Amino acid sequence: MGVFIVEVRPRWSDMDAYGHVNHASTVTLLEEARIALLFGEAARHGAVQLSAGVVVVRIVVDYHVPLVADGGAVLVAVSLREMRYASFTLDYEVHSGPSADDPVAVTAETKLVPYDVTSNRPRRMSDVERDFLAAWRSNNISGNGIRGGRRA
Repeated sequence: MGVFIVEVRPRWSDMDAYGHVNHASTVTLLEEARIALLFGEAARHGAVQLSAGVVVVRIVVDYHVPLVADGGAVLVAVSLREMRYASFTLDYEVHSGPSADDPVAVTAETKLVPYDVTSNRPRRMSDVERDFLAAWRSNNISGNGIRGGRRA
């Protein structure tokens, strides 16, 4: 499948005093893209356990150009960088508009751990989860644009 592509819409209230989407709101936009992948797309492929509990254990965000809430959507590309039995890392590329041709405003990564909310402890991923995530592994997300992505 390659790169998971979804549009998210920054809100007017996401902007700071300088007219840019603030850091906390940018992280929320990443979360919205991640939820579309791990809840919506995963459920369509039978990996429903991903929506039952996953926690972010590390996040890195790099800003390249200002992201502005102008009422329009921005394109977010998500791909799998690394997968282990009990963790995985997703890469993100947030464009300043709804097209892959729009400048990349933000790149980010999150390390996630599947989590059993009943026992309050990390868990290993099932084969179904690993197969689902492996389908989104791509070297095509870089900062030079998206190639071979699939829109959600």
